Amino acid sequence: MTDVRQLSLLCDELGVRSGGTLLVHASLGGTGLRDTDVRDALLGALGPHGTLVVPAFTPENSDTSRAYRALTEGMDEREKAAFRAGMPPYEPDVTPCPAMGVLAECVRTTPGAVRSAHPQTSLAGLGPRAAELLSDHDPTCHLGERSPLARLYAAGAQVLLLRVGFEVCSALHLAEYRMTPAPPTRTYRCVVEERGNWTSYEDLALNDGDFASIGALLPRDLLSERAFSGKTAVLFAMRDVVDAATVRMSGYRYEMT
Repeated sequence: MTDVRQLSLLCDELGVRSGGTLLVHASLGGTGLRDTDVRDALLGALGPHGTLVVPAFTPENSDTSRAYRALTEGMDEREKAAFRAGMPPYEPDVTPCPAMGVLAECVRTTPGAVRSAHPQTSLAGLGPRAAELLSDHDPTCHLGERSPLARLYAAGAQVLLLRVGFEVCSALHLAEYRMTPAPPTRTYRCVVEERGNWTSYEDLALNDGDFASIGALLPRDLLSERAFSGKTAVLFAMRDVVDAATVRMSGYRYEMT
């Protein structure tokens, strides 16, 4: 069983910056660590002037997502219609983010947490810069220039992948928006304000299918890596990796089309 003190040591060894901003993706399964202890250890590493951010995505609030298709698999059309009609709207202070793991849900529900307004790809945060970084999330921009990811990039945030790989690294979505040529767009639908109030919007056709491959192509000197509880923890400067991934994605994805 992993001791939470090992996490504090890990943060120090990786180079988590005191007073900085840290975006964390984590899988705690099998560590024996409580989500509250991990939250507190990360906040401790950041210090009183640091800000902790997590993805608080809600892909369930959609009828255009993989999560929705999984939830309605096996239903007939009548059952799907009833399920869709009963879907609750996104409410930043209430809507859970079960697909993001226990740490994200822990941060989201901590008193004083701030959460961005996007009904499908919100982020939640704790710390003195949370409100500044997570405000004004354009509801028609998932994770691009009008989202908190762009503010985190500008703020010089670090990213910690704690026992997860680049396949779940949301920072790489910002690189998608900055690709040349620009990727295609698609229509998204979700529920806002009240049940049955569906809204549609056009945004980038997000694609995380090659994020693991893109991560493997990144220069290794951009990454600080350590073993933690049987898996790998990776820390990096968001700006460096997004810039490198934008170049890699532009060439890699362009050649694949």
